[in-house]
Amino acid sequence: MEVLATLAPDLAEEVRAARRKAFVILDGTLLPIDRIAADRPFYSGKHKKHGMNVQVLTDPFGRLLWASPALPGAVHDIKAARTHGIIDTLAEADLACWADKGYQGTGGTVRVPFRGWHRNLSAGQQAVNGAHARIRALGERAMATLKTWRLLRKLRCSTTRIVQAVLALHLNCSA
Repeated sequence: MEVLATLAPDLAEEVRAARRKAFVILDGTLLPIDRIAADRPFYSGKHKKHGMNVQVLTDPFGRLLWASPALPGAVHDIKAARTHGIIDTLAEADLACWADKGYQGTGGTVRVPFRGWHRNLSAGQQAVNGAHARIRALGERAMATLKTWRLLRKLRCSTTRIVQAVLALHLNCSA
């Protein structure tokens, strides 16, 4: 597993390669794991289950570019992105990034939809949020592709390198 994980692309090199693209899409997901109730850091209150938080970068066509090492499920998406240095790396590369409301307040080159209830937004803000959602849907496709790996459907451990190993396999099999 460690050997495969070392073959996974590095964030900095993937962002350098992605500079030729118009933008990237950033999203986080929770990979469910089996844990006991005493393992509070792995419990996601949002999803009401134990898991690991994984951040994923995709290209404008919905293809996986990079996946982060897993963090405990209790870690919020914005904190995970900052922990992995995603926000700073994207800002240094001056690469536009589309993300969901979980990344509100990140700054840099990360674009998020307008906050607020649908009925409280102007027609223009609603139109922008709709276009934003259509763009981010491509990132959701990549997330679904990652989750098709049976190994990631119900992990029995909380290893952080397993996602890198699966990413390396995925990128080498789809190339």
